[in-house]
Amino acid sequence: MSSFSGRKEEIIIDYEQVSYQHQTQEFLRNLPEYIKDYIISLFPIAQWLHRYNLTWLVRDLIAGATVGIVIVPQSMGYAKIAELPPQYGLYTAFVGLCVYCLFATSKDISIGPTAVMSLLVGQTVTRVVSEDPTITGPEIAVALSLFTGIIAMFIGLVRLGILVDFIPAPAIAGFMSGSAITITIGQMPKLFGMKGVNTQVSSYLIFGDFFKHLPDTKVDVAFGLVSMFWLYGVRYACQVLGRRYPKYSMHFFFFSIMRNGILVIFGTLLAFLINIGKETSPISILKTVPAGFTAMAIPTVRTNVISGIASSLPSGVIILILEHVAIAKSFGRINDYTINPDQEIIAIGFTNIWASFFGAYPSTGSFSRTAIKARSGVKTPIAGIFSALIVLLALYALTPAFYYIPDAVLAAVVIHAVADLVSGPSYIKRLASVSLWELLIFVATVIVTFFTNVEYGIYASVAMSIVILLFRIARPRFWGLGRIPLNSSSIHSVSYQDDEKKQVISNSERQNYLYVHEQHPSLGKLVESLPDGVLMCRVDESFTYPNSSFISDKIISYCKSRTKSGGKVLSKGDRQWNDDATPAVIAARHTLPRLHALILDFASVNRLDSSGLQAIVDAQNALNKYSGHHVEFHFVNILHPAIRRCLIVAEFGTQPRPGDTRKEVLPIVPASRDGPQHGNIQLQHSDTENQINESSATTSSSSSSDEDEKQIRTDFIEYQGGISLPKDRYPFFHWSADEAVRSAVDSLHIRQLLEESGELAEDEAIDSSAGNVPASH
Repeated sequence: MSSFSGRKEEIIIDYEQVSYQHQTQEFLRNLPEYIKDYIISLFPIAQWLHRYNLTWLVRDLIAGATVGIVIVPQSMGYAKIAELPPQYGLYTAFVGLCVYCLFATSKDISIGPTAVMSLLVGQTVTRVVSEDPTITGPEIAVALSLFTGIIAMFIGLVRLGILVDFIPAPAIAGFMSGSAITITIGQMPKLFGMKGVNTQVSSYLIFGDFFKHLPDTKVDVAFGLVSMFWLYGVRYACQVLGRRYPKYSMHFFFFSIMRNGILVIFGTLLAFLINIGKETSPISILKTVPAGFTAMAIPTVRTNVISGIASSLPSGVIILILEHVAIAKSFGRINDYTINPDQEIIAIGFTNIWASFFGAYPSTGSFSRTAIKARSGVKTPIAGIFSALIVLLALYALTPAFYYIPDAVLAAVVIHAVADLVSGPSYIKRLASVSLWELLIFVATVIVTFFTNVEYGIYASVAMSIVILLFRIARPRFWGLGRIPLNSSSIHSVSYQDDEKKQVISNSERQNYLYVHEQHPSLGKLVESLPDGVLMCRVDESFTYPNSSFISDKIISYCKSRTKSGGKVLSKGDRQWNDDATPAVIAARHTLPRLHALILDFASVNRLDSSGLQAIVDAQNALNKYSGHHVEFHFVNILHPAIRRCLIVAEFGTQPRPGDTRKEVLPIVPASRDGPQHGNIQLQHSDTENQINESSATTSSSSSSDEDEKQIRTDFIEYQGGISLPKDRYPFFHWSADEAVRSAVDSLHIRQLLEESGELAEDEAIDSSAGNVPASH
């Protein structure tokens, strides 16, 4: 391009097509590097372990010990929810803490037994054992851990973590809140020492049975209520004191974290003193907890066990992945680092596969322990090993002391831990102000979980999320656009006289516009209509097969409502059965202009498939028939070369001249060769390259012709330090709405001049029986 002093060079946009063969060759050439990067990515610890230092060690030791103190009583309480002996909670905690650091991309997350997963395991154990008494609870737990781990690891290895993104946060919050409510209600009978309440039925039944058995309350209630008072009282007091004395805030924090351990120690000591000299304990206690890993073995899974747990595997995998990835992403945002969801899924999958050899049940990320770990100043995932050492110490040295732990104390620990998972009124209020659809997902999930079980709650949340997502894709927002005048900009018109070698510069003002929705809540009163015969619309979604027919109908109805018919009025016998153009409708539209051009704003269109492309062609066909002549389709803000290329294939870049017709872009059913054939039907280009090459040749020829002229005129907008507005090689593709409107108005003036001079006869402008007959500039 030539450059001139004070002149902005004109930029013409076009894209060089890269062949699939070239892309394949490029991929194969880089394949060894891709494989190397993939293998290295499986072990993130190798990327930072060599930088490990003493400062990190101290911080990890403190955070690990803090989490270890919390996880020991929690894991035994969660094991009771899972209908397993308490030691299985310790097995699950140990393996999760120990193995996760090898594959982790999150420094904060703490792996182990969680409330939601324990509830699902407990409900599965109850269901399967009732159907087949020969199957034991630990056998079911091990099978669940093995198979959920295998499925999760496969998902991570093939990089299908994108599936997690299809489940919105309100769905996760819904089943976590519903599960927390279910667990809290299920632990209330233990808190009051009741024996006759079945805690494995639906929550509303447990709630009713609880009040029915209220007269059966035992002395355990003293341990339970005092424990609840202690747990909430210490946390509240430490928060208040930490704000009042910021200098000692960390001291209060660590004391607050130790409240679980202190409670269990003193509760156990008091229970031991009560039981001195008694053969039967007056309160419900934990009793014998075997030392060591007594369940360690190679998993042996029978076919009847697989059949029994099969229905719970999908929900188990969903909980495993969603809960873990959601927590990891949340703390990654808070602490300014990025996690790899696929790698996290691999980590949680391998952890559960390995855990099945220790007799553990499925484990995933815990919100409460992760928050404690992050607040404790953890630096790397190695902190989990120090937590695992405390669990190991408890398994081998402290199990005799666990005998006298009151069940009411463990119930209080569990209720206190899960209560924070319930989304409160403030969350619901914010969600309602953001999206009523997501509020519906949240409420429905909580209700389904409360009245059935967590498994159905998960399925309900996932199903509703997918249905709403598909509905949003299939029924996108459609906007008819108007414009608002903006401050005008300075235009410099430069003329170059070849024979005299003179440069003539003239200045003018060009009016620019802001294009907004016609019914904009704030700017609607300022919106002006576009010039007569020109309309503009925007669709806030990709043009794909779920929404192609909807978008086409919207475009047609929008244009018909704002323009009049230009074709001849048909008699009742000749009119199509679905034609609504009654005499009354035609009379009402008589004062409206005829449609000349439609401008489609593609700023929100990220994809365009064959169905979407055909829908645009169909819309143009219908509008051509309605208007009695060819309606130009202009496209603004085409985001991706692939979309532009699709439009070129359908000849929207260089729309054919009057008298031509076109067939379907990609017909579903091949055209019949037995039917009537129109002599003027043009065969479509069989190859995209031929279409583009032909268009390029036309452009080159036009450019050569311009160079032969005596005078070259160039208009450009002068901006400080910027460029002039780019122009596309194809006349129907534009980089600004103003440019598109000006182009449409110019072609409308040309059409009007030709019609006035008689050079463009109406009957030559369109063959109404053939469908779409586009015209070019």
